[in-house]
Amino acid sequence: MPKSKVRKKTAYTPPADRRSSATAYAQGPTHPVYKAVMFGLMLLGLIWLVVNYLAGTEIPFMADLGNWNFAIGFALMITGLLMTMRWRE
Repeated sequence: MPKSKVRKKTAYTPPADRRSSATAYAQGPTHPVYKAVMFGLMLLGLIWLVVNYLAGTEIPFMADLGNWNFAIGFALMITGLLMTMRWRE
């Protein structure tokens, strides 16, 4: 039986418009204020939900918001989590 021909693969070259990890590393670490805001938003969202569960009916503006308190608390936490994608060491 005859041997099949070996196909040569072309070398992969990454697109020029994408940032490499070297450029992200060259930018340096994230500013400390960014980290404080990021962790602060996550913590504030958690505190908002805990206060809502424990004393939400006794605080007038939280009682007026009703179930929107969950949206506010989770939105704060999700915003902080989305900020982690741009966090550099």
